[in-house]
Amino acid sequence: MQYRQLGRSALRVSELCLGTMNFGPRTPEKVVFEILDQGVAAGINFIDTADQYGGSLGVGATESILGKWFAKDKTRRQRLVVATKVHEPMSADINDRGLSARHIQMACDASLQRLGIDHIDLYQMHHFDRSAPMEEIWQAMERLIAQGKITYVGSSNFPGWGIARANEKASARHQLGLISEQSLYNLIERRIELEVLPACREYGLGLIPWSPLAGGLLAGQSPAGQGRRQSQDMQAARARYAAPLDQFQQLCDELGEAPSAIALAWLLHQPGVAATIIGPGSVEQLVNLLHVPDIRLDAPTLARLDVIFPACGAAPEAYAW
Repeated sequence: MQYRQLGRSALRVSELCLGTMNFGPRTPEKVVFEILDQGVAAGINFIDTADQYGGSLGVGATESILGKWFAKDKTRRQRLVVATKVHEPMSADINDRGLSARHIQMACDASLQRLGIDHIDLYQMHHFDRSAPMEEIWQAMERLIAQGKITYVGSSNFPGWGIARANEKASARHQLGLISEQSLYNLIERRIELEVLPACREYGLGLIPWSPLAGGLLAGQSPAGQGRRQSQDMQAARARYAAPLDQFQQLCDELGEAPSAIALAWLLHQPGVAATIIGPGSVEQLVNLLHVPDIRLDAPTLARLDVIFPACGAAPEAYAW
């Protein structure tokens, strides 16, 4: 496994980050434990979750499952970088959501209890909250850091200007500020290259792409009638991107790699990416991705991928001239 610094912090994380959104509602607990065991044994030290994850099992369910896994071996915690998130509604209570100082404090305490740990390494704001003053947010985060409940702060789904605003406010308070941004980014969806990626580079945030396989579009064909990739929405999306996906499959065949591996490797070749989220639903899927950090894509291959899936380019050049 390869490791990178997370943004401008000194923290080092594995290039593959275990995403847990489907742990529980789609992936049963027994399989979750097997995936976690195998991933950690392979050198993955970065686990990403959120208080809202749980799907049909209810909010908080995924954190609770992780808490059971941590409880099986208390030494695991000290070897791992644990990231979770705050913002999404956790109940019908109007204040049990968003980024008010009150909710941040209460949500952090609840996450710690479900996870069964005493601190969170990376506490991420799950979405941008336009109603919450950044001064209020940083006041809450600073208190959590002082209490030893969190170590670093990250963002997720923030606009470029939101990243700038957050870190300028943090700098004025003599604080480190955001060290990471988790954004939708893959070969098909590249719009963060306009504003978000430049903001991350300017302010020293490590990028953590989510949905690196575009919901399965970049994972190749699945057996007929099986899995999420056979849904009507996915079939419509596949039809929309039929030509580039066919070209992508041809390139992957030439490289002798699965489309999912090349899609993930491409992300790790993008400047500023610290780690990419992977969401295996089985140990077999995990094992098939563990070699991704060792894949090297040469300049002609990267250029060919840019032809198949054109870059957005940075603003304002991408649209102003």
